[in-house]
Amino acid sequence: MDRLAPFVEKAMSRVPALADVGIRQFFCGPESFTPDVKPMLGPAPEIDGFFVAAGLNSLGILLGGGVGTVIAHWIVDGVPPVDVAGYTVERVVSHQVSRRFRAERAVEQLGVLFGDAAWPTWHPKTARNIRRSALHERHAEAGAHFADSAGWEFPEWFTPPGEHAEVTLTYDRQPSFEWIGAEHTCVREGVGILDMSLMAKFDVHGPDAAAVLNRLSANDVAREVGRIVYTQWLDEKGGIVADLTVTRLAEDRFLVVAGDIIERRIEAMIRRETREGEHVYAANVTSGSAILAVQGPKSRELLQRLSDSDLSNEAFPYMRARTIHVGYARVLAVRVTYVGELGWELHVPTEYAVSVYDALIEAGRDLGVRPIGLAALGSLRLEKGYRDMGVDIDNTDNPFDAGLGFAVAMDKPGGFVGRDALVAIRDAHPQTKRIVQVFAPDPAVILFGNEPIYHGDTWIGYVRAAAYGHTLGGSIGLAGVENGGGVTPDWLKAGGFTARTPNGPVEVQLSLEPLFDPKRERILA
Repeated sequence: MDRLAPFVEKAMSRVPALADVGIRQFFCGPESFTPDVKPMLGPAPEIDGFFVAAGLNSLGILLGGGVGTVIAHWIVDGVPPVDVAGYTVERVVSHQVSRRFRAERAVEQLGVLFGDAAWPTWHPKTARNIRRSALHERHAEAGAHFADSAGWEFPEWFTPPGEHAEVTLTYDRQPSFEWIGAEHTCVREGVGILDMSLMAKFDVHGPDAAAVLNRLSANDVAREVGRIVYTQWLDEKGGIVADLTVTRLAEDRFLVVAGDIIERRIEAMIRRETREGEHVYAANVTSGSAILAVQGPKSRELLQRLSDSDLSNEAFPYMRARTIHVGYARVLAVRVTYVGELGWELHVPTEYAVSVYDALIEAGRDLGVRPIGLAALGSLRLEKGYRDMGVDIDNTDNPFDAGLGFAVAMDKPGGFVGRDALVAIRDAHPQTKRIVQVFAPDPAVILFGNEPIYHGDTWIGYVRAAAYGHTLGGSIGLAGVENGGGVTPDWLKAGGFTARTPNGPVEVQLSLEPLFDPKRERILA
């Protein structure tokens, strides 16, 4: 009561009637905090028909009405009525429900709830360094500054020898800006290596694997062996619930690669789509292999030094996969990029990851090869306009609004989940909602994401993700915008758009096409 008394006295001063009410019960109990101070909502991936609405982080009275509405619609309609990308219960990974993790993380969460996490540079400090890539020690030796995602430790950038910079909670440009810029330029002009081991990986096999995956996928994934297909998985209303690649390894075997935050969702979707009498097996092999993305105009030269396979454009075209040797190790090489450059992703068995990485670094010294952090990945992919599930696309977006219509095979045999909804969306004109590229030509402007976008005095949307585009020379991002007359090239080209930042409104340009290499000449080199 001594702790409570000063607050009760202030309450009585403000509302005098409280002085005569009395206290029936005094109770001090534990708060409920989730690993990221966001609610746990939606269907449990492992139990069909079981919905969760919990983890409201001491804000139950405030959030209860909204949570109840969302869950009610979700149960009745089969899909949530709002963006829930950051709130689904499946985002939590196994070690985050351990007693030790919760005991350590909970002490930090009250500060997070009341503002610490608002800063773009903030990352949790407690219960860290748990889920690590096989290359973690190599990254630490190279000066990696680590951040976390889905419990993974990943290099955000690499600090040059002799340098040191504290990350400050601010919207100002950080000391790491120049170092990230150097990594960005390395990929654009030479060759860099990105550790993408945190990506979720599934070995899907069985006599009905092709049929099940093709029903889930908006694109046609039942292609020839060795073909990689970029696709989305949709809900019945055409909303995007997964953004991934499917590689056909054999007639009855596929590799599905998705973002780390939807790892638990993928296996559940495959299981629920498998019909009676069909035989499909989905094995989570995320821990079984590292992904080394070797990217940049000199990536072919580097890999060819370590492989006896023909990596020429004719022998190994874009969006193809095959098993090759790199150094001593047999790896699955997939010619794909998330940075907009010539490059391959190497799926390396975990036990060979360090030796393959060391061989790449040693063989590429004269090419200027270097490890690249995920901060540079962010700026590289945004220059090319590549989407990121849960960051700049979510369940309220359909492929056409998201600018991903090229990845939809509307007329493939058998259709796919969400096709009927997409037919109506496709035939509706004009297209009033789109995700577009946003660019601030003034190099002094810093965009972080969430900035409102205006056309004149009219609010039309907001920036969903942004970073500094070191090749383009200004902040670059993706924005979701609306216009009753249609989001058309002519409307965007007419200009008059501004983004509202903490420093006031700034001029921005909007485009449906990526501003960097729109014809994909570098990717197809």
